[in-house]
Amino acid sequence: MKDKKVLNISSEVVPYLPQSNQAVNSFKIPKNINDHGGQTRIFMPRYGMINERRHQLHEVIRLSGMNLVINDVDMPLIIKVASIPKERMQVYFIDNDEYFKRRASLRDDNQKLFSDNDERMIFFTKGVIETVKKLNWSPDIIHLHGWFTCLFPLYLKTYYKDEPIFANSKIVTSVYAKDFDKVISRNLHDKVAFDNIPLELISHLKNASFENLIKLSIEYSDGYAIADSETPKSIQDHLLDYSIPGLSFEDSQKEDAFVNFYSTNII
Repeated sequence: MKDKKVLNISSEVVPYLPQSNQAVNSFKIPKNINDHGGQTRIFMPRYGMINERRHQLHEVIRLSGMNLVINDVDMPLIIKVASIPKERMQVYFIDNDEYFKRRASLRDDNQKLFSDNDERMIFFTKGVIETVKKLNWSPDIIHLHGWFTCLFPLYLKTYYKDEPIFANSKIVTSVYAKDFDKVISRNLHDKVAFDNIPLELISHLKNASFENLIKLSIEYSDGYAIADSETPKSIQDHLLDYSIPGLSFEDSQKEDAFVNFYSTNII
């Protein structure tokens, strides 16, 4: 993995959020890549409950300032950055007052998903991709964690298909335990369709369930990893339909699992 560039994208990362399985993996995997000579960068949303002073976040003026069009509305993009203490890893935060200022992540105080998570997903997706373009940092691998990142493969293969910086990037999706019932939004399909993405490619989004978001991500990925022992069987069965390399949950827990998986199966 020496000098290979790995972009990790997640809705949760320690030490900025509590130690969920996903948040720990989103730190542990890039750290292991760094330890083996790779180059990593991590992107996550800048939720309002993240203490900017304690974690020493600061805005990157040269990267901020553009507007992203979300469902025909211009939304300003703010980029902040911090370094994880004692590690040579930079974390970039996608920020916007409308979407991420509230002091919560993806749910309200009653653990109900926010109604605008569909637009937040699209904004986060476009914000990460536009920032990586500005950094002129071409990743060899893009590793996705969590359902909130599931639009990335679709957008990279359609909306951003002509961007040379991602021409050789391979996508790995980590699949976690089921995180919600029903759908995240009844309007996600139409809001993605607004970006002129062909309708036949986004039929899964007409019923934006947890399972269908994962299926959409896998369809445009180059590999996957089962990242949780409680990953739904329906998802695991669906993964068998694709001729892309996969990493079982048991294998993903081994030391250097992803260094070996990337090197042997992805790059």
